[in-house]
Amino acid sequence: MTPQEPSSERSRTTPDGPMADPWRSFSYMTSGVLLYGLLGWLADRWLGTTFLVAIGILVGAGLGIYMTFARYNRASPEAPTDKPTT
Repeated sequence: MTPQEPSSERSRTTPDGPMADPWRSFSYMTSGVLLYGLLGWLADRWLGTTFLVAIGILVGAGLGIYMTFARYNRASPEAPTDKPTT
């Protein structure tokens, strides 16, 4: 039997690129909506308006989608080949 590596040290890549982690995508979306929604709500309270919370939520969702797309759309580095160069 071989010793198993802890999950945090396990390689998170495949030959085609990084493995998709649905919890990371979920956290990008949730934190974007919560953070920018909160900022919009605070701006609404400060300025006496009612529409900035909705704009903050939409901007946060958009940034969460962008962060997810940017994270998982990276090109994987080319693997070295074992062919000798002559």
